[in-house]
Amino acid sequence: MKLIYAIVRNNDSGKVTESLNSKGFYVTKVASTGGFLRQGNTTLLVGTEEDKVEEVLDILRKECGPRQEIFTNPVGSFNYGTTNIMTTVGGATVFVTDVERYEKI
Repeated sequence: MKLIYAIVRNNDSGKVTESLNSKGFYVTKVASTGGFLRQGNTTLLVGTEEDKVEEVLDILRKECGPRQEIFTNPVGSFNYGTTNIMTTVGGATVFVTDVERYEKI
């Protein structure tokens, strides 16, 4: 048995959770923060058998893979306008750990 911790952007968490649920995976969502631009994150916890880990990782790659977005960055006060920044967003930080014991009560 494995426990997968996947830290994804809040914007991606709904799609990822839906896809995992549709394939029969149970997901626990935990709100978290941090990362570049201090955007909100969601930590997804997925318990699964070892032979299903790659399937979970494939879903994560498909639903929240890296992509380019433009962010508007206000510079100074109203008089100075704004600048646009092209940055890579998305992706996931994933940890896969062994589960010594599992019980569903």
